[in-house]
Amino acid sequence: MNNLNQEDALQFLTGVLSVPSVNGTDGERAMAEYLCTYLNSHGIAATLQPIDDRHANVIGRIPGKSDQTVIWNGHLDTVPWGKLDEWDTDPSLPIRLGNRIYARGASDMKSGLAAMVYVCAKMAENHVVPDDTILFLGTCDEEKGGLGAESFLSIAREEHPSFLLIGEPTGCRLGIAQKGCLWLSLSVNGKTSHGANPEEGGNALEGGFEVLRELKCYINSFHHEILGASTMQVTMAEGGIAPNMTPDHARFLADIRMVPALTRDMALHHLRRLCAEYTQKLGGKVTFDIELQNERMGLEIPKEDRRLRQFEEILRSQGLPVEYSGISYFTDASILLRQFTGCPVLLYGPGDPQLCHKPNESVDVRNYLKSLETYRSFYHRD
Repeated sequence: MNNLNQEDALQFLTGVLSVPSVNGTDGERAMAEYLCTYLNSHGIAATLQPIDDRHANVIGRIPGKSDQTVIWNGHLDTVPWGKLDEWDTDPSLPIRLGNRIYARGASDMKSGLAAMVYVCAKMAENHVVPDDTILFLGTCDEEKGGLGAESFLSIAREEHPSFLLIGEPTGCRLGIAQKGCLWLSLSVNGKTSHGANPEEGGNALEGGFEVLRELKCYINSFHHEILGASTMQVTMAEGGIAPNMTPDHARFLADIRMVPALTRDMALHHLRRLCAEYTQKLGGKVTFDIELQNERMGLEIPKEDRRLRQFEEILRSQGLPVEYSGISYFTDASILLRQFTGCPVLLYGPGDPQLCHKPNESVDVRNYLKSLETYRSFYHRD
């Protein structure tokens, strides 16, 4: 495949950034249709997977030399603009200033999405046959519930990918690990009493705070060389009746981000044990109900994985440093791996993770062009 046309690639990125796909506001289906039309026009038999009037995935496939399939994944949606007075430019219109392009989604993750689609299109246009079959998957609703990834799994029973590459923002570093996530709802039932006689009651608020404080200590004890420590924070607490009454009910929400060594079952087992011990200590005056509202597994690609090593070789051949990174937020990989168990996952994209979801989101043009060459080299060596 000939060298990629940089101006053409930048024009395509601008086009992708110009299609509004704010989660919950715009129809993300328009973004899927835009990419599907582009891929088809370059010789890839891409199709839409309609989900509803507002949501759709786009799926394209480039047949390879082997019987193995790799998935290239990017999400179509962005978060909302936020406060417009905190932006120096219009977040809905891509604007280039120096070496940066500003727009919502520039880093998270339309630059990675555009780079993947552009490389796939040029491979097909130039009749390049990759080593493995490439299945490009553009998913909707990644920023909320993962509806796109869930819907893809419903039609992918016969897919058995050997590798998953996700264009999430890593600043062109090799994203080899990501934290898992749990959103917990803890309902606490106590026993009311006069505020002057708290020993006669069971304080639901105090019970919830004490149990969650102990759980946080346990969560924080797990560390990873790149991801750092697992974290937990109480994100909502409600309860209470009056200043002079012991609260007999409380509800808490907690956000837990887990390094791969800490699993859902481990966290829940520890929480259940803490609740049981507290209930026993209070003589049954305080009881707990646990509800799991969201679950995403932690991921880590083995350092010896052959495709990770291939990426390292490509970066060295380009005179670039080999740097590892990890992410604390979750991606569609944590949904896709529910079915594609054990599939190695690598995160690599041009976006800046420090600019995601913030005003004046932008991407470095040089990183975008760098990612094009890296993706291209990954499945085609001139």
